[in-house]
Amino acid sequence: MNPLRAPCRTLGSRRPSPVLASRAAAGLRLQHIQHQLRHESAARARPKTAIFFPGQGVQKVGMLTPWLEAFPATAMPMVQEIDELLGYKLSHVIQHGPGKELNLTPNAQPAIVATSLIILRILEKEFGFRTAERADFTLGHSLGEFAALVSSGYLELEDSLFMVQRRADAMAAATRAAEEEYGGEYGMVAILSEPPHMQQLIGAIREFVGYSSAGSKSAEYWSPIDQVLIANINSKNQIVLSGSIERIKTLVAHVRQFLGHDPRAVRLTSDSPFHSPIMKPAVSVLQNMLKGKSRVKGREDRDIITWPGTVPCISNVTARPFESKADLEDLLARQCLETVRWWDSIKYLDQEQQVRRWVGIGPGKVGRNLVGKEVGMRGKDTVKGGGVWAITDPSEIEEVLRGLEETEYLVDEE
Repeated sequence: MNPLRAPCRTLGSRRPSPVLASRAAAGLRLQHIQHQLRHESAARARPKTAIFFPGQGVQKVGMLTPWLEAFPATAMPMVQEIDELLGYKLSHVIQHGPGKELNLTPNAQPAIVATSLIILRILEKEFGFRTAERADFTLGHSLGEFAALVSSGYLELEDSLFMVQRRADAMAAATRAAEEEYGGEYGMVAILSEPPHMQQLIGAIREFVGYSSAGSKSAEYWSPIDQVLIANINSKNQIVLSGSIERIKTLVAHVRQFLGHDPRAVRLTSDSPFHSPIMKPAVSVLQNMLKGKSRVKGREDRDIITWPGTVPCISNVTARPFESKADLEDLLARQCLETVRWWDSIKYLDQEQQVRRWVGIGPGKVGRNLVGKEVGMRGKDTVKGGGVWAITDPSEIEEVLRGLEETEYLVDEE
């Protein structure tokens, strides 16, 4: 049995376990190694490191169970705190589902952010992990940007969860309004193509729909039933379209007919067309919230956004770090409407910033796979001087922290 996992037991049990003692000992060993290496040579520069967080779609019933079993003293109080903040038993939905209920946007979005931040809190309290000490950049895929902003000191946990909850409600309401007023079916479709065709494909789609940004003036002249946008540019061979399913089908047929190749289309299990013009009502909800004050006790007289943070955070909209408090407020509000430039973000960090170590924190391995595909690494890579890891389960913590220590002073040999 992995020393980081406790045996299965009743949710939230506090019964002592020799396995937990072994896990704690393993944690202490890792902390001792970390302490020694940090003080070996302050002059030696470590490889640049990015921490990233997942977006919607990675939710799974029971995804908190291994964390509650392995780290009850840290995880359980935080689960209770989150339930109180949100005003309902989100933890029950996460743990028991059913999946259909968890997949609803108002549940899925806070569930994913909450799980990611619980894992981060466990790393901090149980293993002495500090984003400000470990990372040079943070980023999150769409929804994951909220967790990234918490980890890098721009948002407080309570404010972020409240914003995510309101954002999710507004996005779901925008979809219902479009369905009631215009009819039709809305959702998201992944398009997979060979890398040499991707730029041509993106150009053809933008020409077909008549605009490249949901926030552009030209997008306002289209009714929701006719609206489509590239929601995500995820990698060199994958994008996601969002909006009217009928119009997406027409667009895909157009591409197949006129571009001379046949991209694969896969319907995603999304109940809303995220990052499409239909989401515009949600932008004003976030804008109003960002103008307000923090909900955190003792910070009620402070703005929701703290500037500067402790670590630069990459915007989904620009694929570059937020440049100012006003920039962050504007881009975070618009983010649910605009294209997620994930591929551009990874290329920027990899090619321009020479980031060589990537750590995903949160449920699911989609982010790790997308990053690994672009930078050509999975796990530790001594040739490239870094690695790509994901902490999605307690059993992965020791490997990731050890990998970080073992690559602390590696030099990129490319």
